Amino acid sequence: MRERRGRVAGEAARLIAEGGLRDYHQAKLKAAQRLGISDDASLPRNREIEDALREYQRLFRPDHADGLRRRRDAALRALEFFEPFDPRLVGPVLGGTADARSPVALLLHSDDADAVPRFLDQHGIPAEASGRRLRLDRVRSGDFPVWLFSAEDLTFDLTVLPRILLRQAPLSAVDERPMQRANAAQLRRLLAEEEITGYEGAPPA
Repeated sequence: MRERRGRVAGEAARLIAEGGLRDYHQAKLKAAQRLGISDDASLPRNREIEDALREYQRLFRPDHADGLRRRRDAALRALEFFEPFDPRLVGPVLGGTADARSPVALLLHSDDADAVPRFLDQHGIPAEASGRRLRLDRVRSGDFPVWLFSAEDLTFDLTVLPRILLRQAPLSAVDERPMQRANAAQLRRLLAEEEITGYEGAPPA
């Protein structure tokens, strides 16, 4: 059973990395079909697929680390820029599974629905309005405004939440637990730790 789950997770990770699939549930169903596995008990959890994706990128995408670092550096600048809105980095850029299609996703917090678009306009940043439905807990969901813009050849995805949601993050679509979040100080620490790890793992000159 564990071996079958691992095989499905690995194939799902490959489909996400190589085939452009973004939905973990769809990826695992397609992977199971390709492997001729039909019992639900052999389907991995989304978190297992995310772990397999991280390992696949490490093994088969040698440029992944550089691309991830570039996105995290850009995310840090964005966190500093949007400081008035208590921003938090979320999603694949924070989790380490971002690829060339992944936006830099931030949660901004404001009780004024017009504050973020006004801030963007004041700084001459053209942005596209959208919306997103998020689960707040096991029983509550909500619809929230989203602003999309491009900078540094990257897409930035801003979800605007009321300030009360700083206390507890919305649930992740991956594992239905509160989203992993990072403020600017936490992201700086993560980048510093990565730099130390990279230095220690570098071959001797």
